[in-house]
Amino acid sequence: MPSPTDPDASSLSRLIHSHELSCREVMQATLARIHERNPRFNAIVSLAPDDALLAQADAYDAELAQGRSRGWLHGIPVAIKDVADAVGFPSTKGCELLANNMPVRDSVMTARMKAAGCIVIGKTNVPELGLGSHTFNNVFGATHNAWDPAVSAGGSSGGAAVALAQRMLCIADGSDFMGSLRNPAGWNHVFGMRPTQGRVPNGTNPDVWIDQLATEGPMARTVQDLGRLLATQSGPDARAPLSFQSTLDWSPQPAEPAALRGLRIGWLGSLGGYLPMEDGVLDVCRDALKHFESAGAAVEEIPLGRDPAPLWECWLWWDRASIRC
Repeated sequence: MPSPTDPDASSLSRLIHSHELSCREVMQATLARIHERNPRFNAIVSLAPDDALLAQADAYDAELAQGRSRGWLHGIPVAIKDVADAVGFPSTKGCELLANNMPVRDSVMTARMKAAGCIVIGKTNVPELGLGSHTFNNVFGATHNAWDPAVSAGGSSGGAAVALAQRMLCIADGSDFMGSLRNPAGWNHVFGMRPTQGRVPNGTNPDVWIDQLATEGPMARTVQDLGRLLATQSGPDARAPLSFQSTLDWSPQPAEPAALRGLRIGWLGSLGGYLPMEDGVLDVCRDALKHFESAGAAVEEIPLGRDPAPLWECWLWWDRASIRC
């Protein structure tokens, strides 16, 4: 029988709700996998004690036995990226000054994932203050790439991506300022999506200006899980006035290719050579875009329309300003 750590979150949800797997069995397998793999990869930090997590899993099994489910993530172990707050776990942001920073409330995203039924087991590692695309800090050390420990795991959601790729988690959250969901996902062969700003509200940050440069979002091993988690994370929140006022529905059914017919898609590519790419990367992207064309969409490689250099310099100034703030 396959290990309970093998299925994606949607499949695991079906197995739990059909009583083919118990929440305790899933938690036991998850913890065993973490204890086996995490010492090498260092993706999950601030892990809660096994006995406390197994007791939570037993409580969730008791709820299912009574016909009560918290949602599609009922009983599924999740570790929250260590820049977001989760009650009971330190929010260190990989910074020694915050090593004992204990939040008094969950972030909006964490609260929504808990409301969907997940059990938070710990945090995932990040670069210090979430800055940079290489996951290392002086609190927990470095996270190693899931497939080649000699190269970078990416960042800042590096711990989340490696935990997914090594089957220590079946689903994870991330956040993105300048590739923090996308780079580690690509470098560890999982999926990460930076949503449109406002789709996933950040209701705990008092800033509504520089904060618009970053957003939280989903990470997963399958596109279906990615969409389901995004739907869970999204929706309006009164504490985030710039959040979208609409909700996001996700259907587990495959999308109809006909929905792409007539759609115009603009692709910037490498910005006319301004963004350096390894050989073969652009070819892979173009091949992927052919699937949209075969479904009836019109894909055009379009110019940016101006010199990218001043835009890059502007971005760097914003980046520095956010650090000083």
